[in-house]
Amino acid sequence: MRVRVLRWSLPALAMGGLVCGVLTWRGYAQAPNPGQQAIKVQVNEVIVPVTVTDEKGRFVSNLEQKDFQIFDQGKEQKIEYFTRERNQPVVVGFLIDLSNNSRTQWKNWEAAAEEMVLQMLPDDNPEMRKRMSGYLIGYGNEAELMVDTTSDPEPFLNRLRKLKPGGGSALYDAIYQACTNRKLIQGEPVEPRRIIIIIGDGNDNHSSKTLEQVVELAQRNLVTIYGVSTIYSGFTSEGTDALTKLAEDTGGRVEYPLANPYKDVAGFLSQPRDEGNYALQPGTGGYASAVSSAIFGSVANVVGEVTTQYILRYIPDNAAQDSAKPFRSLKVTVSLPNVKVRARQYYYPHAAN
Repeated sequence: MRVRVLRWSLPALAMGGLVCGVLTWRGYAQAPNPGQQAIKVQVNEVIVPVTVTDEKGRFVSNLEQKDFQIFDQGKEQKIEYFTRERNQPVVVGFLIDLSNNSRTQWKNWEAAAEEMVLQMLPDDNPEMRKRMSGYLIGYGNEAELMVDTTSDPEPFLNRLRKLKPGGGSALYDAIYQACTNRKLIQGEPVEPRRIIIIIGDGNDNHSSKTLEQVVELAQRNLVTIYGVSTIYSGFTSEGTDALTKLAEDTGGRVEYPLANPYKDVAGFLSQPRDEGNYALQPGTGGYASAVSSAIFGSVANVVGEVTTQYILRYIPDNAAQDSAKPFRSLKVTVSLPNVKVRARQYYYPHAAN
């Protein structure tokens, strides 16, 4: 078959991931806020959003159900539902790092968050806003729900422009809050799906929750986590591994816009300086432009990934349903050469104890 790929430019995009889990109900696994009603659905259905890209990282957009195979504990399962519709309904949690580590490039990160909001909740596209909604959580010494779930971009923009970073980082508490304490949209997590985008370095030094706790919570609640790392080229962060785990274990991935923002600039590393081997002198317009371009390129990648996925659903066979294992292996394949299927490797089949 001929493979059709999508070529993106800002503000549209490229990246990949998959999240899945068994639906026990369409609310969160933790108790919802008082007065919120959980919506019951079939308890043993597994939802599998999945992204397929070619060897150049471009989305493969015209696959059919027959092109996919899903294996649960190594045994192929029957796909009960399939869609490849673009711009599927999504609820996006924007989690932004307000710790001291974000201060150096704060204006760029603020602008990146604003751009994501405007791409996903556009003022001039009422139809898209019917499908997309989001919420904002800032985390410094504590995590705070700053904008509850809405499709209106103005509250996000107004709040983001007033923020000032400083203090520690309670990232894990922010993820916990995203999974337990915000207004739900009718139909979650089937339609709309749940996404978290973290703009930060992955460090955590003020949370009461642990990495393992919030990874499991996100998986059980069918949340895919993406990261836009604020780490600079040549620097390391204790949070890098944590951010990678949060993303990959839930089916997302991490963008690193500052890992080498001027890699394509002529003369890179050819003129060593005492302050560092910069291709462009820090403080100049060229350097600022390269950094800004790299950050907004990562924004484009994330938005494209969130809005362009296949959705598969299946009901595990009896052997899978009867398994006493706390989690089960999962594998998704596509019957085409030279493509990459982004999928996490396990899901939780049972409710938390």
